[in-house]
Amino acid sequence: MNTPPLVSVQTLSKSYGHKLVLKRISLDIAEGEVVALIGPSGSGKSTLLRCMNHLERQDSGCVLVAGEPVGFTLKNGELHEVSDKVLSYQRRSIGMVFQGFNLFQHMTVLENIMEGPTLVLKLPRAQVETDARRLLDLVGLSDWAGHYPSQLSGGQQQRIAIARALAMKPRVMLFDEPTSALDPELVGDVLEVMRTLAQEGMTMIVVTHEIAFARDVCDRVVFMADGEIVEQGPPGEVLSDPRHERTREFLRRIL
Repeated sequence: MNTPPLVSVQTLSKSYGHKLVLKRISLDIAEGEVVALIGPSGSGKSTLLRCMNHLERQDSGCVLVAGEPVGFTLKNGELHEVSDKVLSYQRRSIGMVFQGFNLFQHMTVLENIMEGPTLVLKLPRAQVETDARRLLDLVGLSDWAGHYPSQLSGGQQQRIAIARALAMKPRVMLFDEPTSALDPELVGDVLEVMRTLAQEGMTMIVVTHEIAFARDVCDRVVFMADGEIVEQGPPGEVLSDPRHERTREFLRRIL
């Protein structure tokens, strides 16, 4: 019996004004799969990721996570957009890490991680703190619990952002170029945390230019250009022996 995908993108289209940035994209991601989205700037990668948790509203099509539409509810065979409150509930299963760290500057590291589970999940504070300290240990920053974001390097802040997203116990993690804003010497620590998550079975969709990470860690590479999926497959195929000239041209430029 085939297991249904954890994330299912179905004929998704999105425009900004007259510019069509996603052209009927369909993509299924299995539970535990790690997928890299690669492609030139403007290809639609980040827009696709943001549509997956309804930060961007698509023009047509839908995204299902664990069989449920994100940002919508199905009534009488039609999709109806949900309220912000319902959307917040739906997003509990979708963690997202951005290029910028988006940490609360007035809160300590520990408070940043505890905020979501305490306010949204309504979990007991003692349990939340125990989980938060475990996550700090996971990202290698257990000694920084009482510090503020301004006291941390960019790489440390991004690792805290990952811990904060994980604190909501998501089913899937979305990463939108998580290392692009970092100095080169700080990239490795962030990628190492992501590598650990992959080894632990977390479903991950990663927009990235880190080709070595895509090759070594991901189960599948999806190459996008001009709002479409040009090709996809195992990293060894797409990155080492791409079928399409558009993919070959992109890899020649960045490698």
